[in-house]
Amino acid sequence: MSVSMRLSRGGSKKRPYYKIVVSNSRAPRDGKYLEQVGTYNPLLAKDDANRVRLVEDRVRYWIGVGAQPTDRVARMLDKAGIKERAATLNPKKGEPGQKAKDRAEDKAAKLAEAEEAAKAAAEEAAAPAAEEAAAEEAPAAEVGEAQAEG
Repeated sequence: MSVSMRLSRGGSKKRPYYKIVVSNSRAPRDGKYLEQVGTYNPLLAKDDANRVRLVEDRVRYWIGVGAQPTDRVARMLDKAGIKERAATLNPKKGEPGQKAKDRAEDKAAKLAEAEEAAKAAAEEAAAPAAEEAAAEEAPAAEVGEAQAEG
């Protein structure tokens, strides 16, 4: 029989309260268990002493006879200093999915196109203004030459 150390939910709707139990791994979550070795109240503050309460000698006994804690219970045991838990490494955890990457690329492409269009429009608007300025300077230059000659 494989034995696991896991959480068994109690409490009412939206007010969870968990028992840390040792049970047959095939038993239902909130079903029959071999022994209750602690409690967990997630509604209490993280620094509250009553958030996680463990019967340390019983936990050590069950780990000694082969009980496998679930990930959440293993975190609690590690924090209590009962059983060391190796940190997991998931480098792709914060990476967006393929569809989100595609959307970001499309958005960047549209933004680049909009910047190019704005730049082209600004150049087109500046070109006639430069031509008008050049046209105004040419007659003024001719008038200046005529006055210098005469």
